[in-house]
Amino acid sequence: MERRIAHLDMDAFYASVELLRYPQLVGQAVVVGGRGRGPQIGSKLTDFQRLQNYVGRGVATTASYEARKLGVHSAMGLMKAAALAPDAILLPADFEAYHHYSRLFKAAVAEIAPCIENRGIDEIYIDLTDVPGETVSLAQRIKDNVRQATGLSCSIGVTPNKLLAKIASELEKPDGLTILTYEDLPTRIWPLSVNKINGVGPKASIRLEAMGIRTIGELARTPVDLLVHRFGKHYGQWLNDAAQGRDDRPIVMVREPKSISCETTFERDLDPRRDRAALTGILTSLCERLGQDLVRKGYLGKTIGVKLRYEDFHTVTRDITLANPVADPSVILRAARDCLKRAPLDRKLRLLGVRAASLSPGNRVSAADSPNRQPQRPSNVGENLRLFD
Repeated sequence: MERRIAHLDMDAFYASVELLRYPQLVGQAVVVGGRGRGPQIGSKLTDFQRLQNYVGRGVATTASYEARKLGVHSAMGLMKAAALAPDAILLPADFEAYHHYSRLFKAAVAEIAPCIENRGIDEIYIDLTDVPGETVSLAQRIKDNVRQATGLSCSIGVTPNKLLAKIASELEKPDGLTILTYEDLPTRIWPLSVNKINGVGPKASIRLEAMGIRTIGELARTPVDLLVHRFGKHYGQWLNDAAQGRDDRPIVMVREPKSISCETTFERDLDPRRDRAALTGILTSLCERLGQDLVRKGYLGKTIGVKLRYEDFHTVTRDITLANPVADPSVILRAARDCLKRAPLDRKLRLLGVRAASLSPGNRVSAADSPNRQPQRPSNVGENLRLFD
């Protein structure tokens, strides 16, 4: 029996959640990014911040389809986005709301098809092989259930495997439903750019273009020996398989994380000495958030690390392995400060992050119950450490 694998992608997810809160913005170019609080519910259009008034180094988390038509996309700097769409409305990101709607849409899908692989806050793979029902009507049922549960639209691609399903879900956005078989490869897949294959990034695209390969069809017609010669045995063979639509990866229902982290990019570069108070508050907040995330996801972390990105974009990391795994924010904070003692703090910073790795199940313990919850402040505190306490 041929597999039926679906990829479901929520449409402009963050922006769509914001439009539920602010229906007066439907049809407007909306960009989500930066910090702060949005206007009150029911506010007039004139009460919303316009992108042209933004000053800072934030990036766009997402954009409505109207904003995308103007050239704005996720991960674009907000200052650049302002040059493209100065009249677009800027809303701060509300990740608590996004996680809430993420849980709702995944639960709605699970009511119909429980074999789900979680791929992030706004996308999942679904194995429909053993779910009763004709493919189109089954996919439409899922879409309808998601809309009923959330008020949001999604796009679904159903194909024999994950690689093709990921491509298919993008073909008819927004609110799309695309069913493809292997027979559809020449007409629906091969005319697409090679970068539509999940796993072909910018660098590989440039190298392929230098070989005269721009479309998936051109990649499919390239001898595998040539691809192996140019890209190595593993990646070269994978490129050939991907272009031919071959992918036997199973749906993975449980994916254990290797690490959990929290980080923030500052609106302006912060000096470790002059902005000591601000950095102290940021570090403490990050450690609190990390501890809460560990507890919520049911993990303890034994290795705690920090990430620093300087004004020149140079990035360093430092970590420390504890005697016992923890989720207590105060213990995480102490470990993070120990890491900072070994990091250069002679330049301004643009980003600070905290990370927990070497994870183990924590049975969703409360932060107060995690080991070593009463840390002793280390003696002979170094100069770097004093900058953050």
